[in-house]
Amino acid sequence: MGPLSSLKVVEFSGLGPAPLAGQLLADLGADVITVDRKAEPADPTDVNRRGKRSIVLDLKSVQGVEAAQRLIAASDVLIEGFRPGVMERLGLGPDDCPERLIFARMTGWGQDGPLAQTAGHDLNYLAITGALHAMGDADRAPVPPLNLVADYGGGTMFLLLGILSAVIERGISGKGQVVDAAMVDGVPALMGLIHGMLAQGTWQERRGANWLDGGAPFYRCYICACGGYLSVGALEPQFHALLLEKAGLPSGHQGDQNDASVWGKRRIDYQAVFSRKTRDEWSEIFEGTDACVAPVLTFSEAHLHPHMKARQTFIAPNGIYQAAPAPRFSRSAVPMPNAPTAIGADTDTVLEMLGYDAAERDAIAIKH
Repeated sequence: MGPLSSLKVVEFSGLGPAPLAGQLLADLGADVITVDRKAEPADPTDVNRRGKRSIVLDLKSVQGVEAAQRLIAASDVLIEGFRPGVMERLGLGPDDCPERLIFARMTGWGQDGPLAQTAGHDLNYLAITGALHAMGDADRAPVPPLNLVADYGGGTMFLLLGILSAVIERGISGKGQVVDAAMVDGVPALMGLIHGMLAQGTWQERRGANWLDGGAPFYRCYICACGGYLSVGALEPQFHALLLEKAGLPSGHQGDQNDASVWGKRRIDYQAVFSRKTRDEWSEIFEGTDACVAPVLTFSEAHLHPHMKARQTFIAPNGIYQAAPAPRFSRSAVPMPNAPTAIGADTDTVLEMLGYDAAERDAIAIKH
């Protein structure tokens, strides 16, 4: 089931973008087997493990490494998110693997460069790309955008792009290759529009002074009478005109919409207007229009929104709200993912699949 049902993936367990990549591949039908360090009970809240199988191996033992090598040889793709050199020291680096394997490496800094061996997190990787400096209010320090931009936008999504590109290329060459996915490479690749605006002189490096960073009064969030927030994104002139009409704002603002010299005062004026009604009252006023206005929902509210409910964007196996598989396909059926199983629950089954007899499986399992 799923468009990737022919793909066999081995994932070495870790944190952050690599597990999400494995989850998304599993969501689309890939057979993803994680290699774990120790057995643990099932955790239904570990969404990134849904749809995967798990095998526990002692990679410090000869038997464990040999079993991992067999598993890799039976796979199309390997995903790992360790610091450069860790897999090589285990005897599981690219040179130790079959030529047809796609060896997908996920790091923040990349496989080389002065920072390659240092620790870091999403915020640090985002910081050196220039993107973090643009996020937040003008009079405050930059605001962490959760860990969505570097870990998952510049990390997971480019890891997946690299894997699937290498799969297509292998169909021509018959050979695998190493995919070096680095968050510090992926984030700048997301910034084409911003780089273009910088080159044109239409983007200032000062926060809160631009179209897309909250500087424009027609592209920011406003607090409402109830304490909730409303997102306003009326960039195009025809949408901006609707915003002015529905909110009861002066129609004369249409003529100088993009004059940044008036933005500061208008942000204050628009805030005064939006503070007169509750978030839900404004939502009702703008519902179904092209004014590009939407309520800012909490996590617990999002799955209740009529549009999200109609598309069944969220599912709740075991009562744990999470995203349904995405994207959607016209022909390939994508089943609802299985809930996470116990870590190590598939060790015996996978070892048997790899050709180990019962005695050999017992010998390997004793070590864990």
